[in-house]
Parts: sequence; structure tokens; C-alpha cells
Amino acid sequence: MKIMITGAAGFIGSNLTAALLQRGHTVIGLDNLSQGFLLNMESFQNHKKFRFVEGDIRDEKLLLRVTRGCDVVVHLAAFKIPRYSDAMDTLLINSHGTLAVLEAAAKHGAKVVAASTSDVYGKNPKVPFSEESDLVIGRPEVKRWSYAISKMFEEQLMFAYHERHGMNIVALRFFGGYGPNQHMTWWGGPQSVFINAAIDNEAIPLHGDGMQTRSFTYISDHVNGIVATIEKSEANNQVFNIGNTREITIKDLASIIWRLVRSDEPKILLTPYETFGKYEDVMRRVPDITKARNLLGFEPKIDLEDGLKTTIRWQIGRRLALGTPTPNLKLNFAEAAE
Repeated sequence: MKIMITGAAGFIGSNLTAALLQRGHTVIGLDNLSQGFLLNMESFQNHKKFRFVEGDIRDEKLLLRVTRGCDVVVHLAAFKIPRYSDAMDTLLINSHGTLAVLEAAAKHGAKVVAASTSDVYGKNPKVPFSEESDLVIGRPEVKRWSYAISKMFEEQLMFAYHERHGMNIVALRFFGGYGPNQHMTWWGGPQSVFINAAIDNEAIPLHGDGMQTRSFTYISDHVNGIVATIEKSEANNQVFNIGNTREITIKDLASIIWRLVRSDEPKILLTPYETFGKYEDVMRRVPDITKARNLLGFEPKIDLEDGLKTTIRWQIGRRLALGTPTPNLKLNFAEAAE
């Protein structure tokens, strides 16, 4: 197939592109490089079936041009939870970008597979979350909900386009992705920041008391789930949870990462939520993946510790490639995830 990927220079996009090229598909990658990196595409940038286009997902004319002749559009480009800025970019980029993607895909008869987020489940206390679970969002003055709301709008817009235009769509709610090519700031998730802190022998910053729980999914498992929704008609016009079902506290995640990198006791710094102004956290986030198992054959394969070992080695290598001062560490492991 011919597949267009928005956010192709980002974490999920670059790993997905590599997998699709390996499976013989043709890929057009679109990215404005605001959060993605050319370095992420180094392994396939000269592949005969790959073409990179630098541009913004809100550019409607560009979207129409690059989606022409595509069978599938995988929409991954987005702005995330605004911790240290206002919510405007998150709301407008995610809503306008999705509208432009769907409009272009509808005109060219392409299927759309789009990244939603597990954040849409919000404050729902009933875990694990199935695709039928209620979406419970907090107060409008708490800007962290802007990301979840933008993705809820995206999901509704996708089903509206399916109803009006008859196009096939798939919405994927990802849970805690990590691995090579992840963004090495909070944009990439807590594990990115924790790994850097452990490498630099600095205290790992935990929000609140660190007892909130998450499920972390190695990137190859996320990619396998996306590929299945691209290639399987059973996925059409459905919402899927894609993630690992292991639940772990953020504090325990920090301890595991520290002990993989260093031999002393973990250094922990508790950061009050008040640091972010008005803020509400999600205290538990665990997926029910029964639907993905039954319809897609999806099954996460990479254990958290094994995935973190590979990710730590990659992050050290990426820091060195970027010229970031990095101590010569004797890591506490030898194995790595496949």
C-alpha cells in the first residue's frame, strides 16, 4: 500500500515508518520538525520507497497534495499536555490538523488511522479501561485536559466523517509509549526525563507523591498494533486500546530506571502539583485490551525491564550523538529487548 504518515519524524512515526518499509509498503512522511527530528529518520531516509515532506498538518493544500494516491493516512502529529505553556497550540493544532487530514483523506478515498490517547479516560476511577468506559474530564480551567478534549473531538470528528463520507477510520488510544527515538523531555513521557536524571546523577522529579500508576508500552508493541489496524479490515471504524496491561507506580518506575543505570540508592525529588498552577492528575491508567486481542491479534511482547534496558542504551547513544555531556557509565545490565 501507499501510506502517508503525519509526524513521521517523531517517536511513533519514525518507528512505524521503518516497520512499514520493511513490510514492503510505500511511505510518505510529513512533519514540520517542531517536535520530531531528522535524526529519527536516518536509517530509512534514503529508502527507495520513502519520501519526506516538511510541512504543517494545518496546511490544507499541502495535505491534499501529499495524500493523493494514498490508501491509508496514519495521523500521529499532535501537541500534547501543556505543562509549561498555555493550551492554545494543543487545542488548535490538534483540532485543525485532524480536520485537514480527514478532509484530504475523504477527497482521495483513503482510510485514516489516527492516534488518540489513553488520557481521554481522564478521571474515570474504574480500571482497567475498556473502549466502552466513560470518558471523565475535569474542570475547564485546568489546562491539562485540553489534550484529552482535543483527542475526544478528534474521535468524534472521525466518526462524523465516516458517517457522512463512508470512509474507513480507526482511532487508537495509546498507553505510555517508550523506546528508541522517544523525545528526551517531558514531551516523551516520564521515563525519558527519569533516564536523563539517572544518567546525570540528578534527583528524579516525581509529580505529587509518585503513587499514581501508569502502563508503559514498548514502541515495537505499539507499532505492531498500528500495523494490524492498517492491514486488517476488521479494524475499520473501531476504537482500540493499544498498550501493555502491567500497572506500575511512577515512583517504582523511577526506582527501576535508577537501579538499571546506577548502583546507589535512587535520588527522588517530589514536585508539588501546584508547580504547574491549577492541575489535576490521573491517579490510575490501565488498559483492557480484550478488543484488540480479539479483532487484531494484538499482544504486547516486551517486558518493561527489557524495554527500558534497550531504551537506556539508545538514550545514552542519542545524547552522545547530540554532543550532550554524558558520563561513562557501567550499566547494571547486559541484555536488551529484541
